[in-house]
Amino acid sequence: MKCTHLIVSGRVQGVFFRANVRDKALQLGLNGYAKNLENGDVEIVAEGAEDQLEKFIDFIRKGPGIASVAGIQVKHKEPENFKSFKIL
Repeated sequence: MKCTHLIVSGRVQGVFFRANVRDKALQLGLNGYAKNLENGDVEIVAEGAEDQLEKFIDFIRKGPGIASVAGIQVKHKEPENFKSFKIL
């Protein structure tokens, strides 16, 4: 199991971005969370199989729904063993 920490910038708040991210994470069997940050970015922590995480990141890069992703910071970290994927 791998764990990825993402900071996503662009038009990602107020456009159902986190809901789309959660739905895709659940579809791919990933656990973790998506959370709005005060500066307008969204923080995402996702863990699961490496190939599924790659699909997930590709999905986010495209800016799901009406979101417009300007940039993504990707870091890998130790898994935290989340039990589901939540919107915080």
